[in-house]
Amino acid sequence: MVQVLQIPGRAALGMLSEIGRLSLFVGQALFWLVRTPWYGRQILRQIIDIGYYSLPVVGLTTMFSGMVIALQSYTGTERFSAEGETSVATVVVLIITRELGPVLAGLMVAGRIGAAMAAEIGTMRVTDQIDALDTLSTRPMQYLIAPRVIAGTICLPFLVLVGDIIGVFGGYVIAIYQLGFSPSVYLAGTLEFLEPFDVIIGLVKAAVFGFIVAIMGCYFGYHSGRGAEGVGRATTNAVVYSAIMILISDFIITGFAFVR
Repeated sequence: MVQVLQIPGRAALGMLSEIGRLSLFVGQALFWLVRTPWYGRQILRQIIDIGYYSLPVVGLTTMFSGMVIALQSYTGTERFSAEGETSVATVVVLIITRELGPVLAGLMVAGRIGAAMAAEIGTMRVTDQIDALDTLSTRPMQYLIAPRVIAGTICLPFLVLVGDIIGVFGGYVIAIYQLGFSPSVYLAGTLEFLEPFDVIIGLVKAAVFGFIVAIMGCYFGYHSGRGAEGVGRATTNAVVYSAIMILISDFIITGFAFVR
């Protein structure tokens, strides 16, 4: 009986230990975010890598998502005899700005950037480059982690803003050229039901998701195991746990923002 209970007990203790280590890592990262010096070249490099090079992926994802939403919402409005043009425009703009824009951008960046961060920092851990930074009196948390967290938190809202525009445009293209809607009526419906609060909440979500992606990628890379297997496991864990945390935080922020 004792041996049977040991299995879930070890799993619970291991989970609590991992949560504690992650919490300490987040606390250290936040501490070094506000301490000088800031490594401007590293921050700029990460901004270009996260923001500029992720634009095609985020743009394509949100554009086709907007197109699919337009088609699906049109099917639903026809089934219930709703006013098609206004309803489709409303559904597209609200879903893109509130939910799909931030979530899809976060997941795409997690798959691209979170994995790259974990692999890069994990390789540095395996090859003792992080220990070498300590030897050279350069704090790894300040030189490696802080620039990535700053860049991720800054860049993702801009990516989501661009993705929102592209996603709404994708819905507009389908509505006008395939469904035969009137451009003026569709645009009027979009502007009528689009509120600044919806866009702001989406950008807040994006900043949180960017922080999560950067933290998870850096954390699993920083604590990577030895060898190629350890780096591969760190990369996988970074993507998986980033996606899980993005969905959980999305639910929490949505609950606080829209549920009264």
